[in-house]
This record gives sequence, structure tokens and C-alpha cells, in this order.
Amino acid sequence: MPPWMTTPRLTLSALLVVAGLTAGHAADSEWEHATSLLGEPKYPADFPHFDYVNPDAPKGGVVRLPQTGGFDNLNPIPAKGNLASGLGLVFETLMTSSLDETSTMYGLIAEAMKYPDDYSSVTFRLRPEARWHDGEPVTPEDVVWSFEKLVELNATQKFYYQHVTNAEVTGEREVTFTFDETGNRELPHIVGQLLIMPKHWWEGVDDDGQERNIANSSLELPLGSGPYRIERIAAGKTIVYRRVDDYWAKDLPIAIGKDNFDEIRYESFLDETVSFEAFKADTYDWRSENQAKRWATAYDFPAAERGDVVLEEFENTYRDNGVLVGFIPNLRRPIFQDARVRRAINYAFDFETLKRTIFFGQYDRVDSYFYGIELASSGLPQGLELEILESVRDKVPPDVFTTPYVNPVAGDAEKIRENLRIALGLLREAGYELDGRRLVDPKTGEQLSFEILLNGPTIEVVALSLQDNLRKIGVEAKVRSVDTPQYVNRVRSRDFDMIYIGWAQSLSPGNEQFDFFGSRSADNESSRNYAGIADPGVDALIERVVFADDREELVAATRALDRVLLANHFVVPSYTLRKSRVARWDRFSRPDPLPEYSVGFPTIWWWNAERAAAIGEGDSQ
Repeated sequence: MPPWMTTPRLTLSALLVVAGLTAGHAADSEWEHATSLLGEPKYPADFPHFDYVNPDAPKGGVVRLPQTGGFDNLNPIPAKGNLASGLGLVFETLMTSSLDETSTMYGLIAEAMKYPDDYSSVTFRLRPEARWHDGEPVTPEDVVWSFEKLVELNATQKFYYQHVTNAEVTGEREVTFTFDETGNRELPHIVGQLLIMPKHWWEGVDDDGQERNIANSSLELPLGSGPYRIERIAAGKTIVYRRVDDYWAKDLPIAIGKDNFDEIRYESFLDETVSFEAFKADTYDWRSENQAKRWATAYDFPAAERGDVVLEEFENTYRDNGVLVGFIPNLRRPIFQDARVRRAINYAFDFETLKRTIFFGQYDRVDSYFYGIELASSGLPQGLELEILESVRDKVPPDVFTTPYVNPVAGDAEKIRENLRIALGLLREAGYELDGRRLVDPKTGEQLSFEILLNGPTIEVVALSLQDNLRKIGVEAKVRSVDTPQYVNRVRSRDFDMIYIGWAQSLSPGNEQFDFFGSRSADNESSRNYAGIADPGVDALIERVVFADDREELVAATRALDRVLLANHFVVPSYTLRKSRVARWDRFSRPDPLPEYSVGFPTIWWWNAERAAAIGEGDSQ
């Protein structure tokens, strides 16, 4: 996902691929207001507004949100620094998505799109009313320039858009992108996600008369076209977004009932402990809780007990995406190139004890790269999935045909002893020997050791449990927690042995799988191929996913890919909760019902002046 998409449900449908003939696209390549990858778009060209909004929602008020780790950059194009949260409020893309559909896009800066039946190109027609905040029109030249700068300056996005060979102005308000392959039905959609930047502003000078350079990180307040502009910042600490009263798109159907707050403010905190105390002190309004113990035991402070703070759990955001999260070894390190070593570490992970003792029964163990959705593999392969796997039999582990993937189960002393016995056996098969209490390489005498790098202390207790079990079989795992900027820099530069991170997956996986798991991204420092996977069987199955002819083949190919990734033990899967735990100060109202696939905060919620007056407005005014 591009870094500018990390705002509260201002994200586009993540990384989509079509399944079957794309509805909303006529065979003669007529202009379309929307396209859907999984059926007809819900909303026709003349729809008044999305069903899930309140078109009469009042405008006003302030919402305060947290950011962990601070920021030092407001320029989302180069992969530099730590971006401020909320930049999707300022910058816009060609197309946008609804919150009650999956894999569907509607025109934003572009009012329509079209592409030929072989998907060899896509053309967007821009809205004539689209404007930058300085009143200048958004032009086709802006679009072409934005694309060229993005792929020039951002290695991740260059890889993401690798099949786009050309972008050119092809009409007064038209831009055409040409592809180097046909049949890749996702390409028009990923181009629709392109962030558009103002060429004239970036090629101008700042208030000090210095020429701007989009290749550099910057804390200059940028020019955008979105519903908000940045009003002020305190570098690394606070960023304040102010609603644009004359926002060019405010009366479009896609914008009615949205962007209701006058001000959206982000406050940065060093870590989650500090952030939680700040929430209790009414320093910000909305908190997504990521710690089971805190959710179960710590929300008993006076404001929560009297109802000024509301606690809710939402399933919405998990209905259309799967996830894998866990401990990811860096295969670029020699010690992790043997699958038996990676598998042994999984046997040392005692999830069941953690669930009973510190998770308050709230989590389930992940056993798929697409956990929670229909794309997850299970049992033994059958039908089309088996047929696809047979085509790559010589490139994948033989276990995929004979043994369903299951995680080791522990939870008591007897089970963990047995698991550690199996782990030690695997490590011996990989060539290690016990030397007293140390597991060593007999050729060098060096102990098997590695560092687990964490983004802050939240997962420390989990990593320390794994560390303790590994130590029992002679493996030394060092746990190191660092702040977010250092973590991001080390992950980008691949300066780690093992990290704790994961991938979100859509219902329509596609080209992003190359970035996650493909050989071509293994040596790309900015890719999300954290493990450094470079496997011909995985590559072949990603190709089957991307070029699937219909939904049936897409599902089968994805399950086959999932099965092969699991069989290679590239990750020690951890756990997840398929709902969001949210605490909020009760100053807001929302549509009822909420959209199927999102909580929609703060995008479609609004300020409730009566409630705010009853509990006080904190420091929000």
C-alpha cells in the first residue's frame, strides 16, 4: 500500500485484481463512471450519494487522533523519513472506492475511464472542475508528471507500476497509460490509485525563494486538491488539517455526507503506554486498542465508567481482507536459508499459553497468508487447485500434496517439551549440534543466534516468550525494540535478522503479490518482500493469480499460492483478532448502519455538539 494511503479509511480498495469479465466496462470501450472487479458496481452514474452516508450531516467540530513515533516528512513521493498521518486528506487519486463494496472504484479526479478488451492501456478523463487549493486546475500534465516522478523517486512504487511503459496526454482532459503486457486486468485499477501532485507548485519556489525539489523530504505545508489542507504543524509532534470550505468536489455524489469535521488533528506519542495515558487525559478522541490485556483490564478509569468514553468492537474492516502477521526471518541471512531452521522456530512458539495467560482469550492463531477470507487454503488440494499445483510440482515442496499445513500446538508443559524436542531434531538435521547448553555449528563452534527487531515494546512479551523457549534448546534470540523511525529505516535497508510484521490481503489479490513474495522484489530494499523470498514455484503461482481468467481460477490459484508459501515456512505465524477494539470520547454521531466494510471514522461521522457540551470539549477548541 502506498504510504499516503494510511489515513482513516481514506484508503482505496487495496491492490485489486479482477475476477471474470469486469462489469461496468463495455466491450466497445465506452467511458465508464465506475468499474467493479466482482460484479456490477452498486451505484449507477446518476446516484445522489453513497447509501451509508448522512447527506445532511452537520459540518463542524474537531477530531483528535494519535500517531505513534512522530513525523519528519510531508512529501509522500520519495520513500524518505517518517510520513505524517492523514496526508490522504490533502492529496487525491484518480479514482476512489466506496465503503460498502469490494473491488469497485468510482471517479474522483477522473470522472471516467476506459480501456480496451485486452487491457493493454487505460485512459482517464479528468473532471473539468478539479482544482488545486490555489485555484489552478488539475491538468493531464499534472497526472503524467506525478506518475513519472513517482516511479523515478520511489523504488516501491516503481516496482508496483513496473508494467506501465508510458503515460501521455491524449486529449484536452485525457491521459492514457500504456502497458507492456495484455490480459492483466488489475493494471487499469492500480493506475486509478495514482496520487496526483501539482506540477506547477513543485516546480516553483518556496517562501524563501528556494526552488522546491519533489525528490526531497519536506516539512513545507504542501499544496493539494483534497477536502482538507494542512493548517499548521509542530514538527514531529502535531499536524492540524483544516476543512476546505470551497473544496472543488464537495457537491459530487462521492463526497456528499463526508468530510464533516472542520478540523482533524494528529498528536504524536513516543509509545503506546504514553499514548494510552494521553487518551485517558482527554488529549485525543479515538483509540484503536492493540493490546488484549489493556482492553480487558485498563478501561476502568472514571470517564469510561460514567460513559463519557465508549468502548465498541467492530467487525466491518475485516470483512473484505485477510491477513498474515508473525515473525519473519530474513532469508538473506545464511542461518535462515534452511527451511528446517525456520520450521523449528515455529515449534518453539507457544501461542496457546500466551492466549491463556496474557491475551485473555481474545486472539486466534493465524494459519494462512489469507487468514479469515475464502482465499485461505485448507485440507488437501483438490480440483482446480490441485491441477494448478501439479503444473509446478517440480518447483514446490512435496508436502503440499500430502500434508495440510497446521501450526504446532502447545499450551502445557508436556506439549511444549514435545515441540521443543521436534525443534531440536530439525535443527540437528540442519547440521547443528548441542555443545553443553549451546546449539552450535560444529564447523565454526558458533552458537545459533539472531536478533528479533521490534517496532516498539508492544510485542516484547510475545517475543520474550519465544526467546525463552529457544534458549531451552540452545538457541540465543536477542529481542530489541526500537522507535518507529529506526525500525522503518532498518527494515528498508534489510538490516535485520527477524522482524514482527505482516501483510493485509484483499479479496482480489494481484500484482501486489510480486511485491510481497516475488523474486524480482527480493533485492528491492523498499519492497514488502521482507523475508527475501526468491522461489520459482512461488513466482509461477503468482503469475497464475495475476492472469486468472475468472473468479474460480483466481480462488484456486490463490489457495495454491497460500499452500506453497506455508509449506516453505517463510514466516512463524502469530495471531490476530478479526475485529477492531475502539475506545472513543462520546462527542460524535455516525450513520446507522455503518458501511459493510468500514467503520468510516472520521470520514463519514460528524461532531455532536450536544454530547460534546455534556462531557466537555477537552482541548479541542
